[in-house]
Amino acid sequence: MRIAFVGDIVGSPGRDMLKKYLQEIKEKENIDFVIANYENASHGFGLTLKNCNELFSYGIDVMSGGNHTWDKKDILPLFDSHEILRPHNYPEGVPGTGCKVYAVGSEKLAVLNLMGHYSMPYCDNAFRCAETTVEELYKEGVKNIFVDFHAEATSEKRGMMMLMQGKVSAIIGTHTHVSTDDFQIANGTAYMSDMGLTGCRDNVIGMDAKVPLQQFLTGLKGHYDIPKKCKKILQMAVLDIADGKCSAAFKIKQFDDGRVIKTEAWIEEY
Repeated sequence: MRIAFVGDIVGSPGRDMLKKYLQEIKEKENIDFVIANYENASHGFGLTLKNCNELFSYGIDVMSGGNHTWDKKDILPLFDSHEILRPHNYPEGVPGTGCKVYAVGSEKLAVLNLMGHYSMPYCDNAFRCAETTVEELYKEGVKNIFVDFHAEATSEKRGMMMLMQGKVSAIIGTHTHVSTDDFQIANGTAYMSDMGLTGCRDNVIGMDAKVPLQQFLTGLKGHYDIPKKCKKILQMAVLDIADGKCSAAFKIKQFDDGRVIKTEAWIEEY
């Protein structure tokens, strides 16, 4: 199967890029299944029902979340009506789930959403949750497993890779909105510390630069806002997965001026 992953969709600029380019890329690259992270999709914070329906209409199959999952009250009923996830390591009793299994052609694909610990809300141990969940998926006969690890610290993300390499098909990080240059495949597991945002590329992590700069210069906080006009980018990972292993992967950077940059993941032998 060939799957694609879109990192943090930030506001209307991110949604606009998916509207304009996602279906075209799916057809050109023969993509069977699309995963995307929704947690910043509605004006940078959380997800509304309107934007949820909008994003699914563009060709997304399932959406994962993170620390901003709960920012919009619309989210609670969506867990029952739409294919959306929240970090699986939230404590027992929290609405929704962070792991679902999907039929992709004749194969099964599990999508697992986890959240890290450094500078993030309280949640259960992500590493133990990963081990336990993957063991349960194996017992169900599911080998193809994609992990969106939503975390601040690259060390946590790399640690997850060292723990789970060879056991899952891919681990791709989200949350920082800044893409990392470490896309690789090791022991059949694709890995990238952070996918990078889909949205404005010429400001501060998709937000208007005025308030972040004010905070950096003076320490005074303010309300982060999405720019009304900006230069945009769509960032997507494309992965070929079979029998639990990723055999090839590449990243697409689609710019709003029509430019496209494709970068292949390197194969790492241990």
